Amino acid sequence: SISFMKKPAIAGFFFDKINLMNKESFFLLFIAIGVFPVSLVYGGNPAVSMPNFYGIEVDTVNLSNILRAVMGLYIALCVFWVIGARYEKLRLPALWSLAIFMTGIASGRALSLILDGMPSTLFIFYLGVEVIAAIIGFKLISNLQKN
Repeated sequence: SISFMKKPAIAGFFFDKINLMNKESFFLLFIAIGVFPVSLVYGGNPAVSMPNFYGIEVDTVNLSNILRAVMGLYIALCVFWVIGARYEKLRLPALWSLAIFMTGIASGRALSLILDGMPSTLFIFYLGVEVIAAIIGFKLISNLQKN
């Protein structure tokens, strides 16, 4: 059949070899797709999103600045994870950054549980996802280093 529409380059970047994608690349992309929207909630328009999602009022420039810096960090890591999924030479470093990121975030949440008490159900859910993602990340790193 004749197609008059050219496939977007981004589609080829991700999906041309979806059946050949290894589990490390899939995991990096999966986590990046999950973390990216969270970054936008934190920093996209924090005065609107933070009260709606988390019940946190953002009423100072300093708090907005902190939240936008966190957004930038999350987006930078997401970009690195996508690049690591695509380029084999960066896959192991991307997995290390993902596993360390998830371990750090989960550790901070666990510390908050001890020092501050029980947060909302959403933050407990995040903690569970972060612990599982860290464990999977370290397992994938171990498997890659064996080969």
